[in-house]
Amino acid sequence: MRCPYCRHADSRVVDSREADDGQLIRRRRSCPECGKRFTTVEEAVLAVVKRSGVTEPFSRTKIIGGVRKACQGRPVDDDSIALLAQRVEETVRAKGAAEIPSHEVGLAILGPLRDLDEVAYLRFASVYRSFDSLADFEREIETLRARAREGAEAGAAEAAGRAG
Repeated sequence: MRCPYCRHADSRVVDSREADDGQLIRRRRSCPECGKRFTTVEEAVLAVVKRSGVTEPFSRTKIIGGVRKACQGRPVDDDSIALLAQRVEETVRAKGAAEIPSHEVGLAILGPLRDLDEVAYLRFASVYRSFDSLADFEREIETLRARAREGAEAGAAEAAGRAG
């Protein structure tokens, strides 16, 4: 790392610390030439590849905006949306790839959004999956109902197990 003061081509790392929930690394450096200290911040850049082939940096803000539109008029607070966006980012970064298709980002949003608010999920899914007909909505609603039944049956079985 080049010294910002004397432009010497090398520096020594004195201290390293994680910041921003491990997304950044702050390094305190010392220049062997002039002796001054300075801080650098390293961030792993995650790129999203759009359908058109254009690549842009991953943006938690864009996720929040899209989910907020889907949640408009629903009893969902901003903290829940921010937490969802953080979970999506963690899921996407956990894949370990430097570039990820936008389709995978959308898939990473669908699961947590379904758990947060089913109506908002249907809104988002209808745009994301390009629903063309009422049958698309009916199919997705039936899937949601089946999940709810499975959850209720699992909860009843667990309660029966504790009672017995």
